[in-house]
Amino acid sequence: MKTEKKSGADRTQLAVHDEWWSDERVQSFLSLLPGAGESGDFHILVSAYRGMVPEAFVRFIVYFVEAGHDINDTGPGGKTMLKILLEHRNAGEYAQILRDAGAK
Repeated sequence: MKTEKKSGADRTQLAVHDEWWSDERVQSFLSLLPGAGESGDFHILVSAYRGMVPEAFVRFIVYFVEAGHDINDTGPGGKTMLKILLEHRNAGEYAQILRDAGAK
């Protein structure tokens, strides 16, 4: 059964903008497992980007690098997370966070 996509006030789950991310919640992304044939570090970075606000993402990247993960790991097509973010017009803040952490 196909239903229409809800928007605006009709959404069942409201957007949250000022949510605080605890250190435990931010660090929980470090244990995400990739799908078959997918690079682990790249999967973690993509998941964090998609799920975190910039304030949490900047803290996450510190934990990610400290844990020895590869910030320049590549995904499908051989692109790093930074290269992908540079193609997204609204991802500038996330791209800068990666650059500041040494991403190339």
